Amino acid sequence: QLGLVESGGGLVQPGGSLRLSCVPDGFSLDGYAIGWFRQAPGKEREGVVCINSRDYTYYTESVKGRFTVSRDNAKNTVYLTMNNLKPEDTGVYYCSADGDYYCTTSVGSGISTKWGQGTKVTVYS
Repeated sequence: QLGLVESGGGLVQPGGSLRLSCVPDGFSLDGYAIGWFRQAPGKEREGVVCINSRDYTYYTESVKGRFTVSRDNAKNTVYLTMNNLKPEDTGVYYCSADGDYYCTTSVGSGISTKWGQGTKVTVYS
């Protein structure tokens, strides 16, 4: 099955950190742009960050300076390091894989986008 597998979610207090991982199931990440989306309870899924095949990165304004996306091609893994977490960061985080055209001035997706099953992040006081 050509999807993605996320891990690393959990419970954390405000100001804490988590590192999420995204690993493809059965294919190489080379040549793909990888996006991270999140869906808060009762809200639509939103694109948060992405990294394209040339290591160009995009961050939505609310996470700039706190989140860092990186890729390790040798491990075929993309990471999302989240620092100084806030309650509004709570949600299910999904990674996606598609062409570089979906990682430019925003994070996009289409019918060809591969998805993971999501990992839950809860930031609580």
